Amino acid sequence: MFVFLTVVQAIVGAALITVILMQRSEGGGLGIGGSPSGMLSARGAADFLTRSTKWLAVTFVALSIALAALAVEGVGAGEIESTLDRTVEPLANDPLAGSGPAAAPAEAPAGDDPLAE
Repeated sequence: MFVFLTVVQAIVGAALITVILMQRSEGGGLGIGGSPSGMLSARGAADFLTRSTKWLAVTFVALSIALAALAVEGVGAGEIESTLDRTVEPLANDPLAGSGPAAAPAEAPAGDDPLAE
């Protein structure tokens, strides 16, 4: 169901982009022309494209909400684990380890620290 709705949303998104690009903008843009009468007149096409844009946008948002709900349902909300797994053992041949035990950083004497006052 999730894959089907994802494909439908991709098709609706492509249709929405197409309808938006076909609309006449203030500067001319990629607007379409048409015959002076009926549905293909400039006014009829503009009304059709405006209504199409509205319904495609509503469908796109509804599909987005449905897909988000399906994604949350598919993942499931299990218990949150608050403990760490500390059973990890170091590798025998660790290439990043030094030849000996790691030296602890040397502490500076308290007299040299100007913020220690």
